Amino acid sequence: MAATTRISDVATAAGVSVGTVSNVLNRPHLVTANTRDRVTAAIESLGFVRNESARQLRAGSSRAIGLVVIDAANPFFADVARGVEDCVDDVGGVVLLGNSGGEEARERRYLEHFEEQRVRGVLIAPLTDVAPPLGALARLGIPVVFLDRNAEDLAHSSVSVDDVAGGRIATEHLIAQGHRRVAFVGGPSTLRQVRDRRQGAEEVVAGTADASLLAISTRGLTVASGRQAADDLVAMPAEVRPTAVFAANDLIAIGLLQGALALGLQVPRDLAIVGYDDIEFAAAAAVPLSSVRQPRVELGRRGAELLFEELAALESGRKVKHQHVRFKPELVVRLSSA
Repeated sequence: MAATTRISDVATAAGVSVGTVSNVLNRPHLVTANTRDRVTAAIESLGFVRNESARQLRAGSSRAIGLVVIDAANPFFADVARGVEDCVDDVGGVVLLGNSGGEEARERRYLEHFEEQRVRGVLIAPLTDVAPPLGALARLGIPVVFLDRNAEDLAHSSVSVDDVAGGRIATEHLIAQGHRRVAFVGGPSTLRQVRDRRQGAEEVVAGTADASLLAISTRGLTVASGRQAADDLVAMPAEVRPTAVFAANDLIAIGLLQGALALGLQVPRDLAIVGYDDIEFAAAAAVPLSSVRQPRVELGRRGAELLFEELAALESGRKVKHQHVRFKPELVVRLSSA
């Protein structure tokens, strides 16, 4: 019955106009509670299901917000997505998730798909340069907000964390523990976050007498990459091997921890480890992991809020003011580096 019931049937059953039914479906705040209840009861009684595709064609846009992340399997991005969903759900929207998987071609395909779907807006944690697809979205009046990346140099709002400061506080902690041979493990270097975290570490080591920093680049920010890095470290002569590691994220740090323990090293006696993100697994690791905490859920929620602020400005004809929110990271010290 749902496939044949029309909006006019709902209006007749509820004793209201088709326009009132449309308002209940799309702008419920314009309708009194009593009328909303009557229309809702008619919808449920008739089994009406609105044709969302047809509605989008008429309106020229959808209720959907596009979200592109670098790695949907990474708990950090799962938490960011949760923050986005919480905000979008509050206003009756839906989130379309795209996982670039660290591949620029996939990232571009998702942006093109969102353009075709006429999403209301896009949130993206970008890999590198995404200017051409974003230009197409802008011409359609679809705003874009950057997540986990400062975009002050671009014509877009952004929400990020000061990763250079995060790299500094992690390395300062290791130096304060007496370590002078420190390694930074993470990659690829094309990711802005990785470069910034390494820069913070380099700044601290450069200002510390007799300290050195060994950079070990990885293909990805994964547990497997961390285990491989542990193999590389253990293969080094003990007299030159770093005694502490600052990992570019917690997944690498967990891999390092697993690899180091499996190869006979004791953490933190033989190798101190600090990660980045402070995902839930960090505290639950075999040796609780020290980590630089990011406000993951809040980062996603604030990004969505900025997106809706831009949408409100566009819909009212006001000039869009791009905003750049930057959170401060916080070091959480646990047994892996204490």
